[in-house]
Amino acid sequence: MSLKSIMRELKELKDGIGNMSKRGDQSKLWRSRTRSHVAPDEAPLESQLSEQSPWANLPPELLLDIIQRVEESETAWPARAVVVFCAAVCRSWREITKEIVKTPEQCGRLTFPISLKQPGPRESPIQCYIRRDRTSSTFLLFYGLVPSEGESDKLLLAARKVRRATCTDFVISLVADDFSRASNTYVGKLRSNFLGTKFTVYDSQSPCDSRIQSTARPRRRFHSKQVSPRLPACNYIIGTVTYELNVLRTRGPRRMHCILHSIPVSAIQEGGTAPTPSALPQSLDEQLSPLHSSKGKEPIVDTISPSIRATPVFSPGSREPLALKNKAPRWHEQLQCWCLNFKGRVTVASVKNFQLVAAVEPSHNVSPEEQEKVILQFGKIGKDIFTMDYRYPLSAFQAFAISLSCFDTKPACE
Repeated sequence: MSLKSIMRELKELKDGIGNMSKRGDQSKLWRSRTRSHVAPDEAPLESQLSEQSPWANLPPELLLDIIQRVEESETAWPARAVVVFCAAVCRSWREITKEIVKTPEQCGRLTFPISLKQPGPRESPIQCYIRRDRTSSTFLLFYGLVPSEGESDKLLLAARKVRRATCTDFVISLVADDFSRASNTYVGKLRSNFLGTKFTVYDSQSPCDSRIQSTARPRRRFHSKQVSPRLPACNYIIGTVTYELNVLRTRGPRRMHCILHSIPVSAIQEGGTAPTPSALPQSLDEQLSPLHSSKGKEPIVDTISPSIRATPVFSPGSREPLALKNKAPRWHEQLQCWCLNFKGRVTVASVKNFQLVAAVEPSHNVSPEEQEKVILQFGKIGKDIFTMDYRYPLSAFQAFAISLSCFDTKPACE
């Protein structure tokens, strides 16, 4: 059997699970009409149907070879969706797929949602772009060099800007139509102060380092249909973004500094590693039912009070967090403007354009090559279209949150 035929049957199996469940319910109802006893009205679970399929009984050696071939052949989206299909067949397929698929740091590819919380590759950056919608105040992060004509690019993350009396929130989600903190798709948020000079990055799951404190007591997340009112998800402070004051515009372009409390400075030293989560936090919804789809619904926005505050607490002798600074641009005499080498990824001059490099001291023992390496690059290429390229030790979520800080109003910085 060829690899293409296997992939075709996998897709048919995935699409046919729901039809099998419906046909099973109809046949059960017809047979029950001819019997005298009363049976409980229960439909077979999808997991049971998939486990009973012949695909679940494949020899482990053959199954390993099939998934390895699929993972090696489908390296780009949307074709890489078949790798996710393999993990959705049954439990045995899921476990083997998780063993084969590497982290973005190791393979340079994004596959599962947890890849968005894992560090990027060390050498070549992962290239993405952000599309801004002014009418809905949403920002969509796509996986790709530039927008494609067919708009078939992979959506990675979505954010919605919510203005409040004393601050501005950017709520980040896995989907573009549900921005509630009570949802399974909530991954974090970015919050600014009143002047727009300081931003705090919150993560929905606890970092690998236990030093970071939560803004709320650990609670299970419920869907809005199950309980009322909604219970807030946990928020953990993982970083801050600060812009220097520049009221009279006498200091040139924006100057920004980032402190990433969840990443130690040792991560960029020789032999260092960055925290790498292995799974997204599970909620009660995930344990009881599969992930719901909210297509066709109006976007949901969290209405929880912004008064909850927290600060990261560091124990004595704890590791020093990683600091980033924007790379200083040079003044171009002929163009009469500040310039940076974006290597063709930025084509429109904008105050939002920036490059971030590590801000280290000589005592940190970081090589000069590592100090000059651009960790995050962001810039404008068209109307409401921006590119975002990131690499190790940042994750897609952290890079997206830092980039979102450029879209807030900063009257004291420009």
